[in-house]
Amino acid sequence: MENNQPTEQLTKKERKELRYEQRAEEKQKLTWQRAVKRVLKITLVIIVVGGSIGSFIWYLTTRPSIPEAEIISRNGLHWHSELTIFIKGQKQEIPANIGIGVVHQPVHTHDASGVIHLEFEGLVRQDDIKLGHFFKIWDKDFTAFGQLTDMTVNGEKNNELENYQMKDGDKIELRYE
Repeated sequence: MENNQPTEQLTKKERKELRYEQRAEEKQKLTWQRAVKRVLKITLVIIVVGGSIGSFIWYLTTRPSIPEAEIISRNGLHWHSELTIFIKGQKQEIPANIGIGVVHQPVHTHDASGVIHLEFEGLVRQDDIKLGHFFKIWDKDFTAFGQLTDMTVNGEKNNELENYQMKDGDKIELRYE
């Protein structure tokens, strides 16, 4: 007895109808909650996918383009240059497997013959084929062997040093003191 009001006794039929209505309301409430969750999930997926696509498009439109003058090839290349290093008149061995390991570099050696392999797929830029790039892969500074006194390419003196762009068939000699 609440508030001094007598409780009304429901008949069996009324109690049954009341339970039926309560179950129907609970069922409708659960259905509504599931629908809201479904809409939230779909909205979240749309936001994530849309954001990813938008970010990719933004990246493509704002990344700096490579000037045509810096492109050597768009279809890759397979060249070989030969490097010989002399230190105080003594020929030095170029180690095998420079640039070959877990990550196979497009600029590498296979053996200790001094042949530098330039094996690129796709876009090749000027910086990719520079002699200094090979030294970087080798984890050597261009001056690591001492003071460079002479550089020749195919028998002709060259002063480009680490900026020299290697070409197929080049014979590069570096002389250090």
